[in-house]
Amino acid sequence: MRQLTSLDAQFLALETPRQSGHVGALAILDDSERAGGKLDIDDICKLMAERLPLLPPLHWRLTEVPLGLDYPYWIEDPDFDMDFHVRELALPAPGTDAKLAEQVARIIARPLDRSRPLWELYLIHGLEGGGVGMLTKVHHALIDGLSGAEIMAVLFDLEPEGRDLDDRKPLRTEREPSDFEMLARGLAGIPRYPVRMLRSMPRTLPNLTDTPFGTLPGADTVSRVAGRVQRAVGGDGSRPGRQELRAPKTSFNRRISAHRRFAFGQLSLDEVKAVKDEHGFTVNDVVVTIATGAVRRWLIEHGELPTDPLVAQIPVSVRTSEQTGTYGNRIMLMSAPIYTNLPDPIVRLRKTHEALSVMKERHRALPAELLQDANHFIPPAVFARAARATFALSTSSPGRPTWNLVISNVPGPQLPLYCAGARLDANYPVSVITDGMGLNITVMSYCGHLDFGLVADRDQMPDLWKMIDWLKESLEELRPKRRARRSTKKAKESPEARA
Repeated sequence: MRQLTSLDAQFLALETPRQSGHVGALAILDDSERAGGKLDIDDICKLMAERLPLLPPLHWRLTEVPLGLDYPYWIEDPDFDMDFHVRELALPAPGTDAKLAEQVARIIARPLDRSRPLWELYLIHGLEGGGVGMLTKVHHALIDGLSGAEIMAVLFDLEPEGRDLDDRKPLRTEREPSDFEMLARGLAGIPRYPVRMLRSMPRTLPNLTDTPFGTLPGADTVSRVAGRVQRAVGGDGSRPGRQELRAPKTSFNRRISAHRRFAFGQLSLDEVKAVKDEHGFTVNDVVVTIATGAVRRWLIEHGELPTDPLVAQIPVSVRTSEQTGTYGNRIMLMSAPIYTNLPDPIVRLRKTHEALSVMKERHRALPAELLQDANHFIPPAVFARAARATFALSTSSPGRPTWNLVISNVPGPQLPLYCAGARLDANYPVSVITDGMGLNITVMSYCGHLDFGLVADRDQMPDLWKMIDWLKESLEELRPKRRARRSTKKAKESPEARA
């Protein structure tokens, strides 16, 4: 058995009837030239049966410790049922992008069954442009962004013919432990609580404001005092200061419903790189600026544009090369301002670059296991309730929220991939929203383009699809040729030119 870390368990603890802890991806597959004909569910079942021994998390089942005395465990599911996890459906004609997105939103809003391995796969036929959609849905307790990419690397091939799996092994099974055995494990773990907490204190207390506990009364004072003590003892006075960010409230920073909206679209990676090269910044700087421009347009359209910048939650991986293949979560949740209050797109880009540079400096100064260490201050028996209460306070407090939205940029492969012989044309992320953060913009780069997946609360953002057009317009504002044409036009229209 494999025990969940406190961070893995947090993604389970945060689930309620209105918010779920799973992430997903909508792959668009072109099966028009597939050797075996059109892609169907039997092909996917065959592929999954071949690859599952190489994908341990997909046959792990959750086993709880009685009375919540310790974090849950994963066991190899002794009753694994492929037909339950792999499903098939078809869109009514015509299968437009809007209908596909609506179907994805309905599927992603449903929680996963905790009595089975926490994943589902849907093959979706009837797409108007041809091909087939493949929606995967995996719990965040199992994977983060990089470990999700590892799963993708196993399911997808570099050639249509696939590959030989010389290291293929039979699917493992494991006897399900009895309640008495799990209770014994929980009781044996009780003495570890204070040890874990004491070990975490030196790393956590000086950085308490960079965790969800930073919203608790007195957290800032505790963090400052602990930081001074640590620097006095260790002689380290070079720690960069924390950005003082105050997020304004918007209509997507309220309590969310149980229902979702999803929208997706593509941008050219070459065009993004052209902007990046002109200004000497990074692709991520440009991506965040593009997202900022689209959010600004939405706020203007709804009469909600604040005078202060919004604050984005930006997940950052802390997974090392030695932790490759370990799955689970190795992330940190960083904060950065996004300058929706600035009308000039180039100024927004420059300010975004500066803000993300400060965020990176802060990230380098923080312990890699900060979120996990912070959770060790809560006994597992009350962990779920405390995690929900703390997160609700940090996102839905009477004052300003900690974050307004999530922006995540995941680098992907830049060469064609194939799934069961069908070429992958796009891979749109489908991520998580929570109370207080009803908008998630996640981007994955693949094969020369950026695939945007937007998730929002169904009631808070009924016009989410407009954001896709505004993302394109936001990039257009930054393109060198477009700005050169605008400058020429203004020069011709100026009084001096007319004279």
